[in-house]
Amino acid sequence: MKKFWKISGLVLILTICVVIYLLNSILIVGTGYSSKYLCSQVFLAGRDPGVVFKNDVVPTHALFKLVSNSVDYDNRTVTAKALGFMSRATSVYREGCGCTLMVGVTEEELKEQAQDFMPLAERKKDKIWPEGEQVDFSTIPAEVDQEKLSRVIEEAFSEPGPATMRNTQAIVIVYKGRVIAEKYGKQFTENSPILGWSMAKSATNALVGILVRQGKLDIMKPAPVMEWQKPQDPRHAITMDQLLRMSSGLEFEEVYTFWKDVTNMLYKSESMAAYAASKPLRTEPDGAWNYSGGSTNILARIVFDHVGGSLAQSHNFMRKELFDRIGMKSAVIEPDSKGVFVGSSYMYATARDWARFGLLINNNGVWDDERILPEGWLQYSFLPTPMAPKGQYGAQFWLNAGEKGNLANRKYPSLPTDLIYMGGFNQRIVCMIPSRHIVLVRMGTTHDDSWDHEWFIRGVLDCIEP
Repeated sequence: MKKFWKISGLVLILTICVVIYLLNSILIVGTGYSSKYLCSQVFLAGRDPGVVFKNDVVPTHALFKLVSNSVDYDNRTVTAKALGFMSRATSVYREGCGCTLMVGVTEEELKEQAQDFMPLAERKKDKIWPEGEQVDFSTIPAEVDQEKLSRVIEEAFSEPGPATMRNTQAIVIVYKGRVIAEKYGKQFTENSPILGWSMAKSATNALVGILVRQGKLDIMKPAPVMEWQKPQDPRHAITMDQLLRMSSGLEFEEVYTFWKDVTNMLYKSESMAAYAASKPLRTEPDGAWNYSGGSTNILARIVFDHVGGSLAQSHNFMRKELFDRIGMKSAVIEPDSKGVFVGSSYMYATARDWARFGLLINNNGVWDDERILPEGWLQYSFLPTPMAPKGQYGAQFWLNAGEKGNLANRKYPSLPTDLIYMGGFNQRIVCMIPSRHIVLVRMGTTHDDSWDHEWFIRGVLDCIEP
């Protein structure tokens, strides 16, 4: 009998240990997400942490109710814990580059990275957007039905049901190079930096394009990834083109839940590029289309390496070659613990600055008669990836091109086939329709199916005579 109780006791202890281990491995993603998200929203975007946690974080997953957060305004850090003691995670804010989740690095080491940053350029407050920050609604073209457009935008900020969570934060409509309408939700203004999530991927495309224009990268050659340099490595032949098109063949699950690649990369990895580059091949390169934030972070590290290999050098490159040249003074792509910008997910910018980037795309990579992106780069970027079944993806841009030979079979059947867009988690979007001279920005934290991009874009188009 004593032996039975000893064995039972050991089994019970072992079971408790396994449960604690599994729970901790799950909750470290939850605390990492909460810490990182809150840090950026508080110190970069200037939002109230209680409101952010209640409205943005908790509805994302039921387990976030087990997480508590502590904001240190003096040191500009946010620490999250689960059940008051488990899965501690801390994120650090650094002026100019936003927040970073501490993984395999100390707070002091992170702060040492953030040196020699190029100062931010001054905004031209006295000029009309996009050159400056003034918006003139008195010269809206006659073909725009302003009253009807106003109703569409008001509806976009409404909640269709008593329990729905559209949570629209900002809308900016650009037509023929000028803002013709905008509106902001509570806690948000035209000066509020807003997280784009996967919309950052398209900015990574632009940074790669700039290096191509400068002759520093050839996207058709094997990608310069240190983990794949041995000729016998089957990943050695993967090109940057295949990474851009999400057809590298790498095994990667873009599923936002626990124990999946994308959450392990974002909340458990010191180097996000190294995590993604360590993955084996699932298919031959170009054998399948597989949407993957890991591929984008490998591209981000390639850019990082080719502009000097430091946080300051990559930050200054972005500012000098892209953001400052088109007036995106608010834009920040936050880095991982190694100092490499997280090109898959962590870009903040005001809604007007997201619209500026969309306008650059609509203008074929030219800004104020100056070429930013190389000739032909966007035509390349908008070619549907062969293995994408509905022609819905190019090179880090979403498309509405339709299935080859059956254009009616496309993501948004009622919208033009030349619609290009950047899409982010929680139904964020910047869409460009070159044939209609339109850029549309919708930012929000939608936690249900109450928002419909097609309905909204169709509504805006119906307000402007073609």
